[in-house]
Amino acid sequence: MLNDTEGGEVNRADCTLVIPAYNEERRIRSLFKDISGFAGDLVFVCDGTDATPAVIGAFAADHPLLRIRCLTFPARLGKGGGVVAGMKAATTPFVGYMDADGSTSLSEMERLFDRLATADGAIGSRWVPGSVLTVRQGFRRRAESRLFNLLVRLLFGLDYRDTQCGAKAFRKEAVDAVLSSTRSTGFEFDVELLWRLAQSGYRVEEVPITWENRDESKVMASDAKEMLRGMLRLRFG
Repeated sequence: MLNDTEGGEVNRADCTLVIPAYNEERRIRSLFKDISGFAGDLVFVCDGTDATPAVIGAFAADHPLLRIRCLTFPARLGKGGGVVAGMKAATTPFVGYMDADGSTSLSEMERLFDRLATADGAIGSRWVPGSVLTVRQGFRRRAESRLFNLLVRLLFGLDYRDTQCGAKAFRKEAVDAVLSSTRSTGFEFDVELLWRLAQSGYRVEEVPITWENRDESKVMASDAKEMLRGMLRLRFG
């Protein structure tokens, strides 16, 4: 499945970074300084009701040398739906996605892109040796994360410790091969994407990452329940 590139890194101009931005008007400005030096494509996906597209538009106007696109949708796509829309819009050989809150830095995303020189995918992980959590989640969130990971292993046989970290990069050819069969649009999307890639024989590495918990999570209790229902439908439906 893998066509190796030469050297130990990939050309940044060959990368697209997708950033789902659902009602991120308040937080997204903190991300702009970090990504202002990115040489690849930046695709923001806005499906909310606030002024996020206008904020992004102003940033793009102030930085005409950046390759910025802002996709807007009148209705909520869901976390997974937003990622899919951005990845489908990508035209480069490599595509990744990160959270709009900046919990993962651009330099960490670039490390993931470089792993694509020898792998089909690379996912950031907060729970493997070598990871650095500069600001940790609370105990309840950590416990929920570990329980969720156990369910993922039991239901899908995926040998990853952290499927939900919002920092992932893939070869576009691998993503294109599985997106047509991917159905999830919620927070369980990450699990299905990794599962489909594994079923198709693609190799995705889990990479320790430096990560900082930023502000409040957008995953509510209702979202967690829907994630569980979604995974059960996916696995047994």
